[in-house]
Amino acid sequence: MFVDSHCHLDRLSDQTHGGDIAATLAAARAAHVSQFLAVAVTLEDMPQLAAISREHHDVAISAGLHPLHHSENEPSVADIKDTAEQYGAVAIGETGLDYHYRDSVPIEIQHERFKRHLIAARELELPVIIHTREAKEETLALLREYSDPRVGGVLHCFTEDLAMAREAVRLGFYISLSGIITFRNAAPLRELARQLPLDRLLIETDSPYLAPVPHRGKPNEPAWVVQVAECIAKERGISVDEVAMQTTANFYQLFRAAAPDAPEHVKEALAHSGLL
Repeated sequence: MFVDSHCHLDRLSDQTHGGDIAATLAAARAAHVSQFLAVAVTLEDMPQLAAISREHHDVAISAGLHPLHHSENEPSVADIKDTAEQYGAVAIGETGLDYHYRDSVPIEIQHERFKRHLIAARELELPVIIHTREAKEETLALLREYSDPRVGGVLHCFTEDLAMAREAVRLGFYISLSGIITFRNAAPLRELARQLPLDRLLIETDSPYLAPVPHRGKPNEPAWVVQVAECIAKERGISVDEVAMQTTANFYQLFRAAAPDAPEHVKEALAHSGLL
């Protein structure tokens, strides 16, 4: 069993099963992917994400505004909280800082937006999904000041260094690895996958982006989270089953609001293994 802990089902390419969400999810389930977290990029996405979640019991959703998305009206803490509660989000985000595209949304706006999301997550006691790129010190500083280590969150599609990952783990966060780990030039990420405790790792696709090898260049899809798990297993010298079971347990421990809706066979397997 696998979990795709971060995907954008409302943004699937027409090349992915004809853009058919039901067919895309069916293909993932056939690959033993049992749960999906569909992550918001804007608060305006929420009605569509909620409709997907209602139709597919194994899809949970988050609520947030991406750091690089242009918005005419910056949401307040109350706006973020109200939206999350209205649509049954299990997490806040994705949010964070992206200095690689610092000209897209000014840094000062990114900072204020990030802080509001962290405060909303803390007040709702929901985990927060972090997008961070080339903003190591600033991201960690804001997490230290505004996040709740008892609730934590995840640094998704992680591409920064091992030192940042270890500090994020110390602050109560998980590290999520995507298809990037399979890329030829991703040796530092593979080293990170070997060094971090397995009980702090998640796996994701970030689909329709960043398809793993051997699908690189194609629109990504949730079924291919299996390739991420296989790469981690190879690097750590353990079975894919062990990676699948532990990262699935990690997902439900972090996104506690999604745990009651976990498939019964997943709950039974995790309980039997002692992971949950």
